[in-house]
Amino acid sequence: MIKIQKFSTKDKKLAELAFQIRQEVFVDEQNVDPELEYDEFEDVSHHYLVFENDIPVATARWRETEKGIKLERFALLKKYRKCGIGTKLLKTLLKDILPLNKTIYLHSQVSSVNLYLREGFKISGEKFMEAGIEHYFMSLK
Repeated sequence: MIKIQKFSTKDKKLAELAFQIRQEVFVDEQNVDPELEYDEFEDVSHHYLVFENDIPVATARWRETEKGIKLERFALLKKYRKCGIGTKLLKTLLKDILPLNKTIYLHSQVSSVNLYLREGFKISGEKFMEAGIEHYFMSLK
């Protein structure tokens, strides 16, 4: 059973679970510098944690910027990929964000582009490097 929990970093227990997932996916698996992974936006972001049968398996966050709403830090443990959890998480974020009526955008790793395309996002511009990984700028109008 999938459960998606919203939280803020004030909830230290949930934040720690989300950070453990991000550590495993970004830092350990993808070799992202921890200095880049954890930033000054943690406390102003809206965080989500996905549980499958009470096991934390995915996380994401969003925050407001000058350009609109930026989706960030989508991380899904390797064992749980390609089974619809990422799509459920994205749809949950969009359900919460769309009523704000702002441009929604993100920097998608090349490997995740299709997830966002399926939900109506469009690619803008050329590939670029971020944290040593190829990305595309994508937005939803």
